[in-house]
Amino acid sequence: MRLFLVRHGETEFNRQGLALGRGDVPLNETGQRQARLVAAALAGEPLAAVYSSPLRRCLDTAGPIAAAHGLEVRVLPELVEMDIGEAEGLTYAQVRERYPDILGRWLGGEDLSLRPLGGESLPQVQERAWNAIARLTRVHGQESVAVVTHNFVILALLTRALGMPIASFRRLRHSVGAISVLELDGESVTVWRLNDTCHLRDDDGKGWLP
Repeated sequence: MRLFLVRHGETEFNRQGLALGRGDVPLNETGQRQARLVAAALAGEPLAAVYSSPLRRCLDTAGPIAAAHGLEVRVLPELVEMDIGEAEGLTYAQVRERYPDILGRWLGGEDLSLRPLGGESLPQVQERAWNAIARLTRVHGQESVAVVTHNFVILALLTRALGMPIASFRRLRHSVGAISVLELDGESVTVWRLNDTCHLRDDDGKGWLP
């Protein structure tokens, strides 16, 4: 199966640098343009299905992709973003000020079993998301599918695909509106594209969207 892994477009939380987990915020204007550009970039791919997290920012990104292929968006609950607990909506500075010990453990330690601020651990995210992708490989065989999801979900999937320790997620970046492409064949996983943002040009073809 060829997997087109898409991060949702920009929201106001992303633009303002606010922590965003399960908060159900919509795309902003930039994010809506990014969704159209992602759809255009994938229009020529033979997608058999488009799956999405249940949150609005992903559904709004997946909609144009699916429409370009005459498909309906299929919601996959396991693709929802990590529950970040009490950090939701805070700036990095606010998290550092209010929860310095927890932030230090999250950023500096190798033990990611920590469930920060009453939320979910990254290994929990990886397990549920990878199991969902494994099910898709059984359903779709050698077909191509698009999955629209979130930052921590994508980083957790990529560390698994690359055979990296999950703590190495800090070495990876996946921008809003970016596409990564994986091929899954049994236990074999090949990463063909990683954090590709080349399609995020302005509508007039000049410059780049964030």
